[in-house]
Amino acid sequence: MTSPHPRPGLQHVAPYVPGAREIEGTADPIKLSANESPLGPSPRAIAAYHALAPTLFRYPDASQRGLRAAIGQVYEVEPERVICGNGSDEVLSFLIRAYAGVGDEVILSQYSFGMCFTHTHVQGAKVVVAPEPDCRISVSEILSRVSPQTKMVILASPNNPCGTYLPMRELRQLHAALPASVLLVLDAAYAEYVSSSDYDSGITLARTADNVVVTHTFSKLYGLAGLRIGWGYGPARVIDNLQRIRTPFNTNAAALAAAEAAVLDRDHARMVREHTDRWRSRLIRECSALGLEVIPSATNFILILLQSGARDAVAAVAHLKKRNIIPRPLGAGGPDNALRITIGLDSDNEAVIAALREFMS
Repeated sequence: MTSPHPRPGLQHVAPYVPGAREIEGTADPIKLSANESPLGPSPRAIAAYHALAPTLFRYPDASQRGLRAAIGQVYEVEPERVICGNGSDEVLSFLIRAYAGVGDEVILSQYSFGMCFTHTHVQGAKVVVAPEPDCRISVSEILSRVSPQTKMVILASPNNPCGTYLPMRELRQLHAALPASVLLVLDAAYAEYVSSSDYDSGITLARTADNVVVTHTFSKLYGLAGLRIGWGYGPARVIDNLQRIRTPFNTNAAALAAAEAAVLDRDHARMVREHTDRWRSRLIRECSALGLEVIPSATNFILILLQSGARDAVAAVAHLKKRNIIPRPLGAGGPDNALRITIGLDSDNEAVIAALREFMS
């Protein structure tokens, strides 16, 4: 007796494992495992969310017009070249579905978003991994793997879990060396945290290039992770192809309303960014003073590389959990023996510093 068989690519897919959210026996742990914004969404976004409640019986605006216009205003892009998704993850899946298939190759920088590996495998395309030496994207490693079968290059900048980014000069170098037929996709989920003058999320390139798309999310700095809303910007022809895949109501009405209000509240975004900058600098300084190796981060988290032995990542996680703190231990999908810690509230961060000081003593 035969049974239905899934696509062969599913054999290579491991289910996504999110950051832990509970400590057994603890009612209110300090959750620093998912890079969520501890300051929450803009009050304007919350008000927009509540205001929508009486009209939840209506379908959302299938054109996404209001949010696309707000994104266009804030990011200085053409709204007609913006597409919104159920998180930026969905936009990334649209791109892979539209541009990669059986016999094609997709180059993923080592620490690209994990779901890009999944989407590529499911499409039947081949994943080609470009290593990131020292937790940094390498243009030479990517270019050395380009072949006639390459359809896409996808990288996250800044990336997760390392927190590093590809400087603008190297991004332009990469794009200039890629064949015009290869689509360069830049996952900029953490772009809003970067203040360095040598950084470009990819929007500058995407304005003029025919083969560059950038994706953004409202889950991080804007604090709307629970609503699952993100967006992409790229050439009109590419966006048109993605619109042919997008279901009419893929983004819900509450997410559209809250995200529109959130992106227009620049004061709240500035406050979140300043809080993150201040604490990121202090956490890196405090951890380094304890003898811990910290990867320089441009995001809302830090990555600590630990040594083998009594003070390895397993021991560090156990110690932090005893102090009511949930970090993100890494292995699969990140450097071995490493610990990622989200920047939290003032009290959360003070607790982390105290716990790590105890651990290293």
